[in-house]
Amino acid sequence: MTRPAPPPRRRRNDLRRFARLVAATGLLLAPLPAAAQTAHADHYMVAAANPLAAQAGRDILAKGGNAIDAAVATQMVLALVEPQSSGLGGGGFLLYFDAGSGDVLAYDGRETAPAAARPDMFLRADKTPKTFFEAAVGGGAVGVPGVLAMLEMAHERHGQLPWADLFAPAIRLAEQGFAVSPRLHKLIARDRCLKTQPEAAAYFYGADGAPRRVGEKLANPKLAEVLRRIASEGARAFYTGAVAHDIVAAIDRAPVNPGRMTLDDLRNYRPKLRRALCRPYRIYIVCGMPPPSSGGITTLEILGMLETRNLALLAPGSLASVHLVAEASRLAFAACVRRVTHGYVQTGQALSKRERPGGA
Repeated sequence: MTRPAPPPRRRRNDLRRFARLVAATGLLLAPLPAAAQTAHADHYMVAAANPLAAQAGRDILAKGGNAIDAAVATQMVLALVEPQSSGLGGGGFLLYFDAGSGDVLAYDGRETAPAAARPDMFLRADKTPKTFFEAAVGGGAVGVPGVLAMLEMAHERHGQLPWADLFAPAIRLAEQGFAVSPRLHKLIARDRCLKTQPEAAAYFYGADGAPRRVGEKLANPKLAEVLRRIASEGARAFYTGAVAHDIVAAIDRAPVNPGRMTLDDLRNYRPKLRRALCRPYRIYIVCGMPPPSSGGITTLEILGMLETRNLALLAPGSLASVHLVAEASRLAFAACVRRVTHGYVQTGQALSKRERPGGA
């Protein structure tokens, strides 16, 4: 393996400019602090945005559940403790590796637009675009949620423990309360729109209008009731019946920017099982979600560009290595914004040869 030639003068000048940018923005290339060092496990591991959610998944594994069982339990707790980022009202993707067969399956639970959605729904009366907050706050921007139907599909095919058992940790925490995390407190405190939604305001703020404090115990008995129904009746308890009626009413009667969702939108939602997007990278096969997710194809594009470089010669976190990753990421994300959503145009048609991973 030969060492590459020294970079030309122009490249050295670019690196110097990049170094000045790093210094100006305060970007640190030092090793991660001890608290963020790599973790190791002998048998299984769960990673989640909140330790309560990770613990729920770990407990399920300890009881004999598998990765799909743990994912369901973890997601249900996230719906409670990380409502700003994850919940039953959103969508999700799930990549599943079957160690027995070697298959990699991609479960698509992406939200879909209501049937009544129109191209002009994010335009003002004078046909000018709404600002982000004009469009995003209220019911108009809400898509038909898919994460619950997707998890049920995956569990029916791969789960080991009973569906109802996976909801017990979230139900317990919703009834007994959980400690508000620093992240949740910070996001509530800086959000300027939550108070325009009466129920959200009553839940996330105290009687004095102050955001829930870090460590304050916050219970959600209404969510616990919904989770109990889903645990006993399956996802149909969410997509039909009383819960579906409440969802549609909340969206279509929102005090700000009401939406256009119907009961048929919820009833007709179906998750999809897709082929995972995979390509070789050096000695590995790397797989990711296919479209409509942009994550898998963008990551593979980045790796395809980096594969031509001998990264082993560069120290992790060094200026040169960060520059290469940053430039590959910039090009991949530039291609991402031009991509056509899967489901309307086939992936091979949507991407030119130049845009495909590795140019293949």
